[in-house]
Amino acid sequence: MLLHGIFPPITTPFYPDGQVYYKKLESNVERYSRTPVAGIVVQGSTGEAILLSDQERRDVLKCAIAAAAPNKVMIAGTGIESAIETLRLTEYAAKLGYDCAMVRTPHYYKKQMLPANMLAFYRAVADQSPLPLIIYNFPQATGYDIPAEVVCQLADHPKIIAIKESSGNLDKVKAMVEGTRNVRRQAAVTETFDAVTPRMVAAAEAESKREQEKESRELVSIAVLAGSGAAETSVGDKLPAKPSSSAVSLVGNLKTRQKEVGFQVMVGAAHQLEPSLARGAVGAILAFACPAPTACYEVYAAVKEGDIPLAHEKQDRIKRAVERVVGELGVPGAKYAMDLNGYYGGPARLPFLPLSGEQKAEVEHLMANIRN
Repeated sequence: MLLHGIFPPITTPFYPDGQVYYKKLESNVERYSRTPVAGIVVQGSTGEAILLSDQERRDVLKCAIAAAAPNKVMIAGTGIESAIETLRLTEYAAKLGYDCAMVRTPHYYKKQMLPANMLAFYRAVADQSPLPLIIYNFPQATGYDIPAEVVCQLADHPKIIAIKESSGNLDKVKAMVEGTRNVRRQAAVTETFDAVTPRMVAAAEAESKREQEKESRELVSIAVLAGSGAAETSVGDKLPAKPSSSAVSLVGNLKTRQKEVGFQVMVGAAHQLEPSLARGAVGAILAFACPAPTACYEVYAAVKEGDIPLAHEKQDRIKRAVERVVGELGVPGAKYAMDLNGYYGGPARLPFLPLSGEQKAEVEHLMANIRN
Protein backbone atom coordinates (compact mmCIF):
# COMPACT_ATOMS: atom_id res chain seq x y z
CA MET A 1 0.00 0.00 0.00
CA LEU A 2 1.30 3.44 -0.95
CA LEU A 3 1.65 5.80 2.03
CA HIS A 4 3.30 8.75 0.31
CA GLY A 5 2.03 12.21 1.23
CA ILE A 6 0.55 14.05 4.20
CA PHE A 7 -1.86 12.50 6.69
CA PRO A 8 -3.56 14.47 9.50
CA PRO A 9 -4.02 12.41 12.70
CA ILE A 10 -7.39 13.97 13.32
CA THR A 11 -8.62 15.18 16.68
CA THR A 12 -11.67 13.83 18.50
CA PRO A 13 -14.25 16.62 18.95
CA PHE A 14 -16.01 16.94 22.30
CA TYR A 15 -18.96 18.85 23.65
CA PRO A 16 -18.18 21.15 26.60
CA ASP A 17 -19.36 18.36 28.94
CA GLY A 18 -16.76 15.97 27.50
CA GLN A 19 -19.03 13.77 25.37
CA VAL A 20 -17.87 12.95 21.84
CA TYR A 21 -19.34 15.37 19.29
CA TYR A 22 -19.89 13.01 16.35
CA LYS A 23 -21.50 15.56 14.04
CA LYS A 24 -18.40 17.74 14.24
CA LEU A 25 -16.22 14.69 13.62
CA GLU A 26 -18.15 14.01 10.42
CA SER A 27 -17.83 17.63 9.37
CA ASN A 28 -14.07 17.69 9.97
CA VAL A 29 -13.51 14.45 8.04
CA GLU A 30 -15.59 15.69 5.10
CA ARG A 31 -13.51 18.87 4.98
CA TYR A 32 -10.17 17.01 5.20
CA SER A 33 -11.42 14.85 2.33
CA ARG A 34 -11.50 17.97 0.15
CA THR A 35 -7.87 18.91 0.89
CA PRO A 36 -4.76 17.52 -0.88
CA VAL A 37 -3.90 15.16 1.99
CA ALA A 38 -3.29 11.54 0.98
CA GLY A 39 -5.36 10.11 3.78
CA ILE A 40 -6.57 10.41 7.35
CA VAL A 41 -5.41 8.81 10.60
CA VAL A 42 -8.16 8.17 13.14
CA GLN A 43 -7.37 7.56 16.82
CA GLY A 44 -3.75 8.60 16.95
CA SER A 45 -2.18 10.59 19.78
CA THR A 46 -3.74 13.86 18.61
CA GLY A 47 -7.10 12.07 18.68
CA GLU A 48 -6.79 11.59 22.45
CA ALA A 49 -7.28 7.87 21.90
CA ILE A 50 -5.93 6.90 25.32
CA LEU A 51 -8.54 9.17 26.96
CA LEU A 52 -11.47 7.38 25.32
CA SER A 53 -13.36 4.29 26.43
CA ASP A 54 -13.19 1.13 24.33
CA GLN A 55 -16.68 1.80 22.98
CA GLU A 56 -15.88 5.43 22.17
CA ARG A 57 -12.82 4.34 20.19
CA ARG A 58 -14.96 2.00 18.14
CA ASP A 59 -17.69 4.58 17.63
CA VAL A 60 -15.18 7.23 16.53
CA LEU A 61 -13.60 4.82 14.03
CA LYS A 62 -17.05 3.98 12.63
CA CYS A 63 -18.16 7.61 12.36
CA ALA A 64 -14.96 8.82 10.69
CA ILE A 65 -14.76 6.25 7.92
CA ALA A 66 -18.43 6.72 7.07
CA ALA A 67 -17.73 10.41 6.38
CA ALA A 68 -14.47 9.98 4.46
CA ALA A 69 -14.08 10.26 0.70
CA PRO A 70 -13.32 6.91 -0.98
CA ASN A 71 -10.06 8.18 -2.49
CA LYS A 72 -8.39 8.87 0.87
CA VAL A 73 -6.29 6.21 2.60
CA MET A 74 -7.89 5.52 5.98
CA ILE A 75 -5.58 4.52 8.83
CA ALA A 76 -6.91 3.34 12.19
CA GLY A 77 -4.90 3.79 15.37
CA THR A 78 -5.33 0.39 17.05
CA GLY A 79 -2.35 0.14 19.38
CA ILE A 80 -3.10 -1.04 22.93
CA GLU A 81 -0.57 -2.38 25.43
CA SER A 82 -1.36 -6.05 24.85
CA ALA A 83 -1.15 -7.89 21.56
CA ILE A 84 -4.56 -9.52 22.01
CA GLU A 85 -6.41 -6.21 22.55
CA THR A 86 -4.51 -4.60 19.69
CA LEU A 87 -5.68 -7.43 17.43
CA ARG A 88 -9.28 -7.11 18.56
CA LEU A 89 -9.39 -3.42 17.70
CA THR A 90 -7.52 -4.01 14.43
CA GLU A 91 -10.04 -6.66 13.42
CA TYR A 92 -12.88 -4.25 14.16
CA ALA A 93 -11.23 -1.54 12.05
CA ALA A 94 -10.87 -4.03 9.20
CA LYS A 95 -14.59 -4.84 9.36
CA LEU A 96 -15.34 -1.12 9.05
CA GLY A 97 -13.23 -0.93 5.89
CA TYR A 98 -10.03 0.74 7.11
CA ASP A 99 -7.03 0.34 4.83
CA CYS A 100 -4.26 0.11 7.39
CA ALA A 101 -3.62 -0.03 11.16
CA MET A 102 -1.15 2.12 13.08
CA VAL A 103 0.15 0.37 16.21
CA ARG A 104 2.10 2.35 18.79
CA THR A 105 4.91 0.72 20.70
CA PRO A 106 3.89 -0.90 24.01
CA HIS A 107 5.68 1.05 26.72
CA TYR A 108 4.12 0.78 30.18
CA TYR A 109 6.52 -1.91 31.41
CA LYS A 110 9.55 -0.09 30.11
CA LYS A 111 12.27 -2.26 31.65
CA GLN A 112 10.84 -5.31 29.91
CA MET A 113 10.44 -3.62 26.52
CA LEU A 114 13.61 -5.17 25.12
CA PRO A 115 14.22 -5.87 21.41
CA ALA A 116 12.98 -9.44 21.81
CA ASN A 117 9.72 -8.20 23.32
CA MET A 118 9.12 -5.72 20.52
CA LEU A 119 9.94 -8.24 17.82
CA ALA A 120 7.58 -10.77 19.35
CA PHE A 121 4.77 -8.23 19.87
CA TYR A 122 4.75 -6.79 16.36
CA ARG A 123 5.27 -10.13 14.65
CA ALA A 124 2.43 -11.72 16.61
CA VAL A 125 0.07 -8.87 15.72
CA ALA A 126 1.19 -8.83 12.08
CA ASP A 127 0.84 -12.61 11.70
CA GLN A 128 -2.86 -12.43 12.60
CA SER A 129 -3.78 -8.93 11.46
CA PRO A 130 -6.29 -8.55 8.63
CA LEU A 131 -4.69 -5.17 7.83
CA PRO A 132 -1.16 -4.05 6.96
CA LEU A 133 0.58 -2.38 9.91
CA ILE A 134 2.41 0.87 10.57
CA ILE A 135 4.74 0.89 13.59
CA TYR A 136 4.17 4.04 15.63
CA ASN A 137 7.11 5.39 17.61
CA PHE A 138 6.46 8.44 19.81
CA PRO A 139 9.07 8.50 22.60
CA GLN A 140 8.13 12.02 23.76
CA ALA A 141 4.80 10.53 24.92
CA THR A 142 5.64 6.91 25.69
CA GLY A 143 9.14 7.29 27.12
CA TYR A 144 10.23 4.39 24.90
CA ASP A 145 12.19 4.76 21.66
CA ILE A 146 12.21 1.68 19.45
CA PRO A 147 15.74 1.14 18.05
CA ALA A 148 16.29 1.52 14.32
CA GLU A 149 17.83 -1.96 14.23
CA VAL A 150 14.59 -3.49 15.56
CA VAL A 151 12.55 -1.59 12.97
CA CYS A 152 14.81 -2.89 10.19
CA GLN A 153 14.24 -6.46 11.40
CA LEU A 154 10.47 -5.96 11.55
CA ALA A 155 10.47 -4.47 8.05
CA ASP A 156 11.03 -7.96 6.63
CA HIS A 157 7.54 -9.02 7.74
CA PRO A 158 5.20 -8.73 4.73
CA LYS A 159 2.40 -7.18 6.79
CA ILE A 160 4.59 -4.49 8.43
CA ILE A 161 4.78 -1.88 5.70
CA ALA A 162 5.84 1.36 7.37
CA ILE A 163 6.81 3.28 10.49
CA LYS A 164 5.63 6.61 11.78
CA GLU A 165 8.78 7.95 13.43
CA SER A 166 7.91 10.88 15.69
CA SER A 167 11.16 11.19 17.64
CA GLY A 168 12.44 14.00 15.43
CA ASN A 169 15.79 12.19 15.11
CA LEU A 170 16.93 12.81 11.55
CA ASP A 171 19.87 10.41 11.86
CA LYS A 172 17.46 7.65 12.84
CA VAL A 173 15.24 8.42 9.84
CA LYS A 174 18.25 8.08 7.57
CA ALA A 175 19.36 4.86 9.28
CA MET A 176 15.95 3.24 8.84
CA VAL A 177 15.71 4.30 5.20
CA GLU A 178 19.16 2.87 4.46
CA GLY A 179 18.62 -0.23 6.59
CA THR A 180 15.45 -1.23 4.73
CA ARG A 181 16.54 -0.56 1.14
CA ASN A 182 16.59 -4.28 0.36
CA VAL A 183 12.89 -4.67 1.22
CA ARG A 184 11.11 -5.00 -2.11
CA ARG A 185 7.34 -4.64 -2.31
CA GLN A 186 4.77 -3.67 -4.89
CA ALA A 187 1.73 -1.50 -4.30
CA ALA A 188 -1.27 -0.72 -6.48
CA VAL A 189 -1.45 2.90 -7.61
CA THR A 190 -3.53 4.95 -10.00
CA GLU A 191 -2.31 6.14 -13.38
CA THR A 192 -1.15 9.31 -11.64
CA PHE A 193 0.58 7.25 -8.91
CA ASP A 194 -1.87 7.93 -6.09
CA ALA A 195 -2.68 5.18 -3.62
CA VAL A 196 -5.14 2.41 -4.44
CA THR A 197 -6.55 0.33 -1.59
CA PRO A 198 -9.08 -2.54 -1.45
CA ARG A 199 -11.67 -0.06 -0.15
CA MET A 200 -11.09 2.18 -3.18
CA VAL A 201 -11.33 -0.79 -5.53
CA ALA A 202 -14.63 -1.85 -3.94
CA ALA A 203 -15.97 1.69 -4.29
CA ALA A 204 -14.91 1.82 -7.96
CA GLU A 205 -16.54 -1.54 -8.69
CA ALA A 206 -19.77 -0.46 -6.98
CA GLU A 207 -19.83 2.82 -8.90
CA SER A 208 -19.20 1.04 -12.19
CA LYS A 209 -21.99 -1.42 -11.45
CA ARG A 210 -24.41 1.41 -10.69
CA GLU A 211 -23.50 3.18 -13.93
CA GLN A 212 -23.96 0.01 -15.98
CA GLU A 213 -27.32 -0.71 -14.36
CA LYS A 214 -28.44 2.84 -15.06
CA GLU A 215 -27.31 2.64 -18.71
CA SER A 216 -29.00 -0.74 -19.06
CA ARG A 217 -32.31 0.62 -17.78
CA GLU A 218 -32.09 3.64 -20.06
CA LEU A 219 -31.21 1.56 -23.15
CA VAL A 220 -33.92 -1.00 -22.48
CA SER A 221 -36.48 1.80 -22.13
CA ILE A 222 -35.41 3.33 -25.45
CA ALA A 223 -35.51 -0.07 -27.15
CA VAL A 224 -39.02 -0.78 -25.86
CA LEU A 225 -40.26 2.58 -27.06
CA ALA A 226 -38.68 2.03 -30.48
CA GLY A 227 -39.93 -1.52 -30.72
CA SER A 228 -36.38 -2.77 -31.23
CA GLY A 229 -34.56 -5.74 -29.76
CA ALA A 230 -31.13 -4.16 -30.09
CA ALA A 231 -30.78 -3.24 -26.44
CA GLU A 232 -28.57 -6.18 -25.54
CA THR A 233 -25.86 -5.39 -28.06
CA SER A 234 -26.04 -1.71 -27.15
CA VAL A 235 -25.44 -2.53 -23.49
CA GLY A 236 -22.51 -4.72 -24.44
CA ASP A 237 -21.01 -1.92 -26.47
CA LYS A 238 -21.09 0.30 -23.37
CA LEU A 239 -18.97 -2.00 -21.19
CA PRO A 240 -15.56 -0.58 -20.21
CA ALA A 241 -12.90 -1.25 -22.79
CA LYS A 242 -9.93 -3.40 -21.89
CA PRO A 243 -6.80 -1.40 -21.10
CA SER A 244 -4.47 -0.98 -24.03
CA SER A 245 -1.34 -1.61 -21.93
CA SER A 246 -0.62 -4.85 -20.07
CA ALA A 247 0.87 -2.72 -17.27
CA VAL A 248 -2.51 -1.17 -16.54
CA SER A 249 -5.46 -2.98 -14.97
CA LEU A 250 -9.03 -1.76 -15.13
CA VAL A 251 -11.21 -2.26 -12.05
CA GLY A 252 -14.62 -0.74 -12.61
CA ASN A 253 -13.72 2.71 -13.89
CA LEU A 254 -10.42 2.75 -11.95
CA LYS A 255 -7.19 2.26 -13.87
CA THR A 256 -4.37 0.88 -11.74
CA ARG A 257 -0.76 -0.12 -12.12
CA GLN A 258 1.97 -1.45 -9.82
CA LYS A 259 4.71 0.62 -8.17
CA GLU A 260 7.65 -0.53 -6.08
CA VAL A 261 7.42 1.04 -2.63
CA GLY A 262 9.51 -1.10 -0.26
CA PHE A 263 9.35 -0.32 3.48
CA GLN A 264 8.04 3.21 3.96
CA VAL A 265 9.44 5.59 6.56
CA MET A 266 7.01 8.31 7.59
CA VAL A 267 7.66 11.04 10.12
CA GLY A 268 5.65 12.92 12.71
CA ALA A 269 7.70 16.07 13.25
CA ALA A 270 6.33 18.83 11.01
CA HIS A 271 9.08 21.30 11.90
CA GLN A 272 11.54 18.82 10.32
CA LEU A 273 9.41 17.71 7.40
CA GLU A 274 11.65 18.98 4.60
CA PRO A 275 14.93 17.56 5.98
CA SER A 276 13.18 14.26 6.79
CA LEU A 277 11.95 13.95 3.22
CA ALA A 278 15.44 14.80 2.01
CA ARG A 279 16.74 11.80 4.00
CA GLY A 280 14.32 9.40 2.37
CA ALA A 281 11.05 9.66 4.30
CA VAL A 282 8.12 9.24 1.91
CA GLY A 283 5.37 10.93 3.88
CA ALA A 284 4.26 12.27 7.23
CA ILE A 285 1.52 11.95 9.83
CA LEU A 286 1.48 15.44 11.30
CA ALA A 287 -0.52 16.94 14.15
CA PHE A 288 0.00 20.33 12.51
CA ALA A 289 -1.89 19.02 9.48
CA CYS A 290 -5.04 19.07 11.63
CA PRO A 291 -5.27 22.89 11.55
CA ALA A 292 -3.09 23.38 8.44
CA PRO A 293 -3.21 20.43 6.02
CA THR A 294 -2.49 22.50 2.91
CA ALA A 295 0.50 24.28 4.46
CA CYS A 296 2.04 20.90 5.31
CA TYR A 297 1.24 19.53 1.87
CA GLU A 298 2.99 22.49 0.23
CA VAL A 299 6.28 21.48 1.86
CA TYR A 300 5.85 17.89 0.67
CA ALA A 301 4.86 18.95 -2.86
CA ALA A 302 7.85 21.30 -3.22
CA VAL A 303 10.24 18.50 -2.25
CA LYS A 304 8.56 16.05 -4.64
CA GLU A 305 8.87 18.58 -7.46
CA GLY A 306 12.56 19.12 -6.69
CA ASP A 307 12.08 22.80 -5.84
CA ILE A 308 14.32 22.87 -2.78
CA PRO A 309 14.36 26.67 -2.32
CA LEU A 310 10.56 26.66 -2.26
CA ALA A 311 10.56 23.70 0.14
CA HIS A 312 12.87 25.65 2.50
CA GLU A 313 10.59 28.67 2.25
CA LYS A 314 7.44 26.64 2.97
CA GLN A 315 9.17 24.83 5.85
CA ASP A 316 10.38 28.08 7.44
CA ARG A 317 6.87 29.51 7.15
CA ILE A 318 5.39 26.91 9.49
CA LYS A 319 8.35 25.99 11.69
CA ARG A 320 7.76 28.29 14.66
CA ALA A 321 4.01 27.67 14.65
CA VAL A 322 4.60 23.91 14.64
CA GLU A 323 7.07 24.07 17.52
CA ARG A 324 4.82 26.20 19.71
CA VAL A 325 1.25 25.31 18.74
CA VAL A 326 1.52 21.51 18.66
CA GLY A 327 4.99 20.85 20.05
CA GLU A 328 4.57 22.80 23.28
CA LEU A 329 0.84 23.47 23.68
CA GLY A 330 -0.11 19.99 22.47
CA VAL A 331 -3.65 18.88 21.75
CA PRO A 332 -5.32 22.01 23.20
CA GLY A 333 -3.06 24.13 20.98
CA ALA A 334 -3.85 22.09 17.88
CA LYS A 335 -7.58 22.25 18.61
CA TYR A 336 -7.58 26.01 19.08
CA ALA A 337 -5.64 26.44 15.83
CA MET A 338 -8.30 24.31 14.13
CA ASP A 339 -11.00 26.65 15.43
CA LEU A 340 -9.13 29.53 13.79
CA ASN A 341 -8.91 27.72 10.43
CA GLY A 342 -12.52 26.66 9.97
CA TYR A 343 -12.42 23.19 11.53
CA TYR A 344 -14.01 22.27 14.82
CA GLY A 345 -11.36 21.90 17.49
CA GLY A 346 -13.27 22.56 20.67
CA PRO A 347 -12.22 21.46 24.15
CA ALA A 348 -9.85 18.65 25.05
CA ARG A 349 -10.52 16.17 27.83
CA LEU A 350 -8.99 16.42 31.28
CA PRO A 351 -6.19 16.21 32.30
CA PHE A 352 -5.68 18.68 29.41
CA LEU A 353 -6.53 22.24 30.42
CA PRO A 354 -7.92 24.92 28.09
CA LEU A 355 -5.50 27.54 26.80
CA SER A 356 -5.22 30.80 28.70
CA GLY A 357 -6.12 34.08 27.03
CA GLU A 358 -2.43 34.82 26.56
CA GLN A 359 -1.80 31.44 24.96
CA LYS A 360 -4.77 31.89 22.62
CA ALA A 361 -3.43 35.26 21.52
CA GLU A 362 -0.06 33.66 20.83
CA VAL A 363 -1.64 30.93 18.71
CA GLU A 364 -3.65 33.54 16.81
CA HIS A 365 -0.47 35.44 16.05
CA LEU A 366 1.44 32.34 14.91
CA MET A 367 -1.41 31.11 12.72
CA ALA A 368 -2.25 34.51 11.20
CA ASN A 369 -0.51 33.74 7.90
CA ILE A 370 -1.22 30.00 7.88
CA ARG A 371 -4.79 29.66 6.67
CA ASN A 372 -6.55 26.78 4.96
